[in-house]
Amino acid sequence: FDWPKLVAAKEKELTRLNRIYDTLLDNAGVRVIRGRGTIPAPNTVEVDGERYTARHILVATGGRPTKPEIDGAELGITSDEAFDLTAMPKRIAIVGGGYIAVEFATIFNGLGVETTLYYRGELPLRGFDRDVRVFATEELRKKGIDIQLETNLVKLETHKDGIRAQDTHGEQTVYGQVMFATGRAPNTHGLGLDRLGVEMRDDGSVIVGLHSETSVEGVHAIGDVTDRVQLTPVAIHEAMCVARTLFGDAPTKPDHRDIATAVFCRPEIAVVGLSEEEARAEYGAVAVYRTSFRELKHTLSGRDEKTMMKLVVDKETDRVLGAHMVGNHAAEIVQGLAIAVKCGATKAQFDATIGIHPTSAEEFVTMREPVEEEAREAAE
Repeated sequence: FDWPKLVAAKEKELTRLNRIYDTLLDNAGVRVIRGRGTIPAPNTVEVDGERYTARHILVATGGRPTKPEIDGAELGITSDEAFDLTAMPKRIAIVGGGYIAVEFATIFNGLGVETTLYYRGELPLRGFDRDVRVFATEELRKKGIDIQLETNLVKLETHKDGIRAQDTHGEQTVYGQVMFATGRAPNTHGLGLDRLGVEMRDDGSVIVGLHSETSVEGVHAIGDVTDRVQLTPVAIHEAMCVARTLFGDAPTKPDHRDIATAVFCRPEIAVVGLSEEEARAEYGAVAVYRTSFRELKHTLSGRDEKTMMKLVVDKETDRVLGAHMVGNHAAEIVQGLAIAVKCGATKAQFDATIGIHPTSAEEFVTMREPVEEEAREAAE
């Protein structure tokens, strides 16, 4: 593995993608004005001293990673700088427990970097199904990632061998690099939205209505800047809804229900629909189907790597409320299941579907018996 080649390949790919987007905008007849934009007055955008007026303004400035307020935080990096490092560190500490923290932990670990993940909570990936969180944590540890739970870094200082980090328990460890993946903030500072009267939350995210409209007429907002669901396909969906609403004579509300999502760690995690905890809170009585196994190829290789799958079903209607997977190709498999969940498929319809053998995906249509409550409680 060659770190400089990876960084160069990344830069080449970003350049290629930017050219494609520029071409798409040009072919669509979009005028691109490059520079720092602000909104000094209603229906007005100012860029480098020039003012432009429009009936509608769409704020889609996204978000940026943040660092915690601890001594020496400036010594650490975020995901923005991770692939701009001049050299790969031999040892890294990653702080956080969300998508980005877990994904980068597996990236660096997979490249041979001694990796420690610090998370202040009980389990990483807050908001995911608890079974997924427990199973994924076990599998990540099998890969060699040192996961320090209920632990945070409280101080960083320079050291001759890199960065000395102190955690909440007083332990001090020297790392070649420290990466913070502790949250993101909306890019609204200095845009002029507050002066315009646009209602925002304390963190700077824009408050919007059902059609992504803000509190000021003529101003809409989508994507991470609204802090609804921070996923690229969701921002695209919201943008299309705004376009239909404003210019298609078809008021359209974005649908944030049953959004399939994935964490591209090793093993992959992918889910669609409700977690067991969410389903119980919303529907009450639910049936849970769960299995874990070694893929056929691993039974031959002897590799200690397992896959977990889970379905959450409404007992009253038999509708599948959620599908969860931790394992190879989870994102590809759950993307297909997302259509079924979105269409309101029932467990009986899953059972009536003949699986493709031998695949991991067939397990989603062969889980016949729900997990008994007593067995679940004993396992927990």
